[in-house]
Amino acid sequence: MDKRSEMHRREQRRYVIGYGGSLLLTGTVFTIAYVFGIETKGVYLAIAMLGLAQLVVQLVYFLHIDRRRSSREDLDLILFSVLVLLIIILGTVWIMGNLAVRMHTYPM
Repeated sequence: MDKRSEMHRREQRRYVIGYGGSLLLTGTVFTIAYVFGIETKGVYLAIAMLGLAQLVVQLVYFLHIDRRRSSREDLDLILFSVLVLLIIILGTVWIMGNLAVRMHTYPM
């Protein structure tokens, strides 16, 4: 086999593994929610952990973000974007919570 077809096979294998992992994690979340119900706190924790695992699978297998030096800039860009989104979301929650307290409309 030539080098190009070997690289294509390796890339296709990575996509199949990523797709299978994503399907497995998504099916696991639906199964946990169906079997145990959505009211328990343990289910929320399990869904959050499986969501983080899903994020890692998506980043590694589809966006090719790993620990190599060549993809470090991409990882920096993603982390900076997450930081900006967290600042916006948490700032909004903080401001709205402060406004609710000042207007005496906080839930009892």
